[in-house]
Amino acid sequence: MSARYEPQTMLGRLVHEIEETVIALLLGAMTIITFINVVLRYVFNTGLIWGLEAVTFLFAWLVLFGISYAVKITANLGVDAVINLFSPPVRRMLALTAGAVCIVYAGLLMKGAWDYWANFANLPQTTGRWFPTGLQEMRMTNYRGWYEVVDIPLPEWLRWIEPLMNEGEEYEKIPRFIPYFILPFGIALLLFRFVQATWRIWTGQAQTLIVSHEAEEAIDEVAHMNRGD
Repeated sequence: MSARYEPQTMLGRLVHEIEETVIALLLGAMTIITFINVVLRYVFNTGLIWGLEAVTFLFAWLVLFGISYAVKITANLGVDAVINLFSPPVRRMLALTAGAVCIVYAGLLMKGAWDYWANFANLPQTTGRWFPTGLQEMRMTNYRGWYEVVDIPLPEWLRWIEPLMNEGEEYEKIPRFIPYFILPFGIALLLFRFVQATWRIWTGQAQTLIVSHEAEEAIDEVAHMNRGD
Protein backbone atom coordinates (compact mmCIF):
# COMPACT_ATOMS: atom_id res chain seq x y z
CA MET A 1 0.00 0.00 0.00
CA SER A 2 1.36 3.46 -0.85
CA ALA A 3 2.08 5.95 1.88
CA ARG A 4 -0.06 9.06 2.03
CA TYR A 5 1.70 12.40 1.94
CA GLU A 6 2.38 13.86 5.36
CA PRO A 7 4.29 17.17 5.48
CA GLN A 8 7.22 16.84 7.86
CA THR A 9 8.36 20.45 8.25
CA MET A 10 6.59 23.58 9.42
CA LEU A 11 6.97 25.10 5.95
CA GLY A 12 5.55 21.93 4.38
CA ARG A 13 2.57 21.99 6.71
CA LEU A 14 2.01 25.69 5.97
CA VAL A 15 2.06 25.13 2.19
CA HIS A 16 -0.22 22.12 2.63
CA GLU A 17 -2.73 24.23 4.59
CA ILE A 18 -2.56 27.03 2.00
CA GLU A 19 -3.29 24.59 -0.83
CA GLU A 20 -6.25 23.07 0.98
CA THR A 21 -7.54 26.55 1.85
CA VAL A 22 -7.31 27.75 -1.76
CA ILE A 23 -9.17 24.66 -3.00
CA ALA A 24 -11.88 25.20 -0.37
CA LEU A 25 -12.18 28.91 -1.26
CA LEU A 26 -12.52 28.13 -4.96
CA LEU A 27 -15.23 25.55 -4.28
CA GLY A 28 -16.98 27.91 -1.86
CA ALA A 29 -16.90 30.82 -4.32
CA MET A 30 -18.42 28.63 -7.04
CA THR A 31 -21.19 27.53 -4.69
CA ILE A 32 -21.98 31.06 -3.49
CA ILE A 33 -22.08 32.60 -6.96
CA THR A 34 -24.27 29.78 -8.29
CA PHE A 35 -26.65 30.02 -5.31
CA ILE A 36 -26.98 33.80 -5.63
CA ASN A 37 -27.63 33.49 -9.35
CA VAL A 38 -30.37 30.88 -8.80
CA VAL A 39 -32.08 33.07 -6.18
CA LEU A 40 -31.88 36.17 -8.37
CA ARG A 41 -33.21 34.32 -11.39
CA TYR A 42 -36.16 32.52 -9.81
CA VAL A 43 -37.12 35.08 -7.18
CA PHE A 44 -36.28 38.45 -8.73
CA ASN A 45 -36.27 37.50 -12.43
CA THR A 46 -32.74 38.82 -12.88
CA GLY A 47 -29.24 37.47 -12.42
CA LEU A 48 -25.51 38.07 -12.43
CA ILE A 49 -24.54 38.48 -16.06
CA TRP A 50 -20.97 37.49 -15.29
CA GLY A 51 -21.92 34.63 -12.93
CA LEU A 52 -21.71 31.73 -15.38
CA GLU A 53 -18.39 32.83 -16.81
CA ALA A 54 -16.94 33.39 -13.35
CA VAL A 55 -18.00 29.92 -12.19
CA THR A 56 -16.48 28.43 -15.35
CA PHE A 57 -13.12 30.06 -14.65
CA LEU A 58 -13.26 29.10 -10.97
CA PHE A 59 -13.99 25.51 -11.94
CA ALA A 60 -10.99 25.50 -14.26
CA TRP A 61 -8.81 26.86 -11.44
CA LEU A 62 -10.20 24.21 -9.08
CA VAL A 63 -9.49 21.36 -11.50
CA LEU A 64 -5.99 22.43 -12.48
CA PHE A 65 -5.02 23.27 -8.91
CA GLY A 66 -6.59 20.05 -7.63
CA ILE A 67 -4.71 17.83 -10.10
CA SER A 68 -1.33 18.70 -8.61
CA TYR A 69 -2.72 18.45 -5.09
CA ALA A 70 -4.01 14.94 -5.81
CA VAL A 71 -0.57 13.91 -7.07
CA LYS A 72 1.04 15.28 -3.92
CA ILE A 73 -1.20 13.38 -1.50
CA THR A 74 -1.26 10.24 -3.70
CA ALA A 75 -5.02 10.45 -4.18
CA ASN A 76 -5.09 9.29 -7.81
CA LEU A 77 -6.94 6.01 -8.24
CA GLY A 78 -5.33 3.20 -10.20
CA VAL A 79 -5.46 -0.53 -10.80
CA ASP A 80 -2.52 -2.45 -9.35
CA ALA A 81 -3.75 -6.03 -9.89
CA VAL A 82 -1.08 -6.72 -12.54
CA ILE A 83 1.66 -4.71 -10.83
CA ASN A 84 1.26 -6.71 -7.62
CA LEU A 85 2.15 -9.90 -9.49
CA PHE A 86 5.76 -8.75 -9.67
CA SER A 87 8.40 -8.67 -6.99
CA PRO A 88 8.99 -5.45 -4.99
CA PRO A 89 12.12 -4.46 -7.01
CA VAL A 90 10.20 -4.81 -10.28
CA ARG A 91 7.24 -2.88 -8.86
CA ARG A 92 9.63 -0.11 -7.85
CA MET A 93 11.12 0.00 -11.35
CA LEU A 94 7.64 0.15 -12.89
CA ALA A 95 6.68 2.98 -10.52
CA LEU A 96 9.82 4.93 -11.45
CA THR A 97 9.08 4.37 -15.14
CA ALA A 98 5.54 5.64 -14.65
CA GLY A 99 6.92 8.67 -12.81
CA ALA A 100 9.32 9.42 -15.66
CA VAL A 101 6.51 9.18 -18.22
CA CYS A 102 4.37 11.53 -16.13
CA ILE A 103 7.24 14.04 -15.87
CA VAL A 104 7.73 14.02 -19.66
CA TYR A 105 3.97 14.37 -20.19
CA ALA A 106 3.78 17.29 -17.75
CA GLY A 107 6.74 18.89 -19.55
CA LEU A 108 4.86 18.73 -22.85
CA LEU A 109 1.78 20.22 -21.18
CA MET A 110 3.92 22.97 -19.66
CA LYS A 111 5.17 24.12 -23.06
CA GLY A 112 1.65 24.17 -24.48
CA ALA A 113 0.25 25.95 -21.44
CA TRP A 114 2.94 28.64 -21.50
CA ASP A 115 2.62 29.23 -25.24
CA TYR A 116 -1.16 29.59 -24.98
CA TRP A 117 -1.04 31.94 -21.97
CA ALA A 118 1.84 34.00 -23.36
CA ASN A 119 -0.38 34.88 -26.30
CA PHE A 120 -2.58 36.93 -23.95
CA ALA A 121 0.14 38.19 -21.58
CA ASN A 122 2.36 40.11 -24.03
CA LEU A 123 5.11 37.55 -23.50
CA PRO A 124 7.08 35.51 -26.05
CA GLN A 125 6.12 31.96 -26.85
CA THR A 126 8.73 29.22 -26.84
CA THR A 127 10.48 27.76 -29.86
CA GLY A 128 10.77 24.06 -30.52
CA ARG A 129 8.12 21.56 -31.54
CA TRP A 130 7.99 19.34 -28.46
CA PHE A 131 10.13 20.91 -25.78
CA PRO A 132 11.18 24.58 -25.45
CA THR A 133 14.48 25.42 -27.12
CA GLY A 134 14.30 29.18 -26.59
CA LEU A 135 11.96 32.14 -26.84
CA GLN A 136 10.47 33.63 -29.98
CA GLU A 137 11.28 37.18 -30.98
CA MET A 138 8.53 39.55 -29.87
CA ARG A 139 6.82 41.81 -32.40
CA MET A 140 4.02 44.30 -31.98
CA THR A 141 1.68 41.83 -33.68
CA ASN A 142 2.40 39.34 -30.87
CA TYR A 143 0.87 41.54 -28.17
CA ARG A 144 -2.54 40.24 -27.10
CA GLY A 145 -2.87 41.84 -23.65
CA TRP A 146 -5.94 43.75 -24.80
CA TYR A 147 -8.03 40.57 -25.13
CA GLU A 148 -10.83 40.61 -22.56
CA VAL A 149 -13.21 38.02 -21.16
CA VAL A 150 -16.86 38.18 -22.23
CA ASP A 151 -18.78 39.29 -19.14
CA ILE A 152 -16.71 39.77 -15.97
CA PRO A 153 -16.12 43.52 -15.37
CA LEU A 154 -12.69 44.76 -14.30
CA PRO A 155 -12.56 45.76 -10.62
CA GLU A 156 -11.31 49.27 -9.98
CA TRP A 157 -8.39 48.03 -7.89
CA LEU A 158 -6.98 46.34 -11.00
CA ARG A 159 -6.81 49.53 -13.07
CA TRP A 160 -3.07 49.75 -12.44
CA ILE A 161 -2.48 47.02 -15.05
CA GLU A 162 -3.84 49.15 -17.90
CA PRO A 163 -0.63 51.10 -18.63
CA LEU A 164 1.41 47.90 -18.30
CA MET A 165 -0.67 45.60 -20.47
CA ASN A 166 -2.93 47.78 -22.63
CA GLU A 167 -0.89 50.91 -23.40
CA GLY A 168 -3.01 52.95 -21.00
CA GLU A 169 -6.31 52.07 -22.66
CA GLU A 170 -9.14 51.22 -20.28
CA TYR A 171 -10.37 47.68 -19.85
CA GLU A 172 -14.12 47.14 -19.69
CA LYS A 173 -13.75 43.48 -18.75
CA ILE A 174 -11.02 41.47 -17.06
CA PRO A 175 -8.15 40.78 -19.48
CA ARG A 176 -7.87 37.13 -20.36
CA PHE A 177 -4.31 36.72 -19.15
CA ILE A 178 -5.57 36.90 -15.54
CA PRO A 179 -7.95 33.88 -15.51
CA TYR A 180 -5.78 32.04 -18.03
CA PHE A 181 -2.76 32.30 -15.71
CA ILE A 182 -3.87 29.06 -14.04
CA LEU A 183 -2.74 27.19 -17.17
CA PRO A 184 1.05 27.69 -16.80
CA PHE A 185 0.83 27.92 -13.01
CA GLY A 186 -1.25 24.76 -12.56
CA ILE A 187 0.81 22.71 -15.02
CA ALA A 188 4.09 23.95 -13.51
CA LEU A 189 2.82 22.86 -10.11
CA LEU A 190 1.80 19.51 -11.59
CA LEU A 191 5.28 19.05 -13.08
CA PHE A 192 6.84 19.86 -9.72
CA ARG A 193 4.54 17.39 -7.92
CA PHE A 194 5.40 14.60 -10.38
CA VAL A 195 9.11 15.24 -9.81
CA GLN A 196 8.49 15.28 -6.06
CA ALA A 197 6.44 12.06 -6.16
CA THR A 198 9.03 10.27 -8.30
CA TRP A 199 11.76 11.37 -5.91
CA ARG A 200 9.78 9.90 -3.00
CA ILE A 201 9.66 6.57 -4.85
CA TRP A 202 13.38 6.75 -5.65
CA THR A 203 14.25 7.39 -2.01
CA GLY A 204 11.90 4.70 -0.70
CA GLN A 205 9.42 7.07 0.95
CA ALA A 206 6.61 5.82 -1.33
CA GLN A 207 5.95 2.77 -3.47
CA THR A 208 3.63 4.08 -6.18
CA LEU A 209 2.00 7.17 -7.68
CA ILE A 210 -1.52 5.93 -6.97
CA VAL A 211 -3.58 5.10 -3.91
CA SER A 212 -3.87 1.34 -3.50
CA HIS A 213 -6.59 -0.78 -1.96
CA GLU A 214 -8.69 2.25 -1.00
CA ALA A 215 -11.94 0.31 -1.51
CA GLU A 216 -10.78 -2.60 0.63
CA GLU A 217 -9.70 -0.23 3.40
CA ALA A 218 -13.07 1.55 3.34
CA ILE A 219 -14.91 -1.79 3.57
CA ASP A 220 -12.71 -2.90 6.47
CA GLU A 221 -13.32 0.38 8.26
CA VAL A 222 -17.09 0.03 7.91
CA ALA A 223 -16.89 -3.59 9.08
CA HIS A 224 -14.98 -2.54 12.18
CA MET A 225 -17.57 0.14 12.90
CA ASN A 226 -20.42 -2.36 12.55
CA ARG A 227 -18.68 -4.75 14.91
CA GLY A 228 -18.07 -1.95 17.36
CA ASP A 229 -14.27 -2.43 17.30
